[in-house]
Amino acid sequence: MSLKGFHILFITIATLLCVFVVLWAFVLERGSSLGLQIFGGTCAVAAILLPVYGYRFYSKAQKI
Repeated sequence: MSLKGFHILFITIATLLCVFVVLWAFVLERGSSLGLQIFGGTCAVAAILLPVYGYRFYSKAQKI
């Protein structure tokens, strides 16, 4: 596996992990504390930005 392929795989796994953390923080955990809500919100932002970064990296990597 090339370094570019590993990078795309890592971004995909990181995005899925963020989605699962958001589900855990806001759906599965009943009496969530403020710290857990902040952590879930941070992961929600990362779950949105990571695919954008992955797409931009993939489009640049095609030119290399």
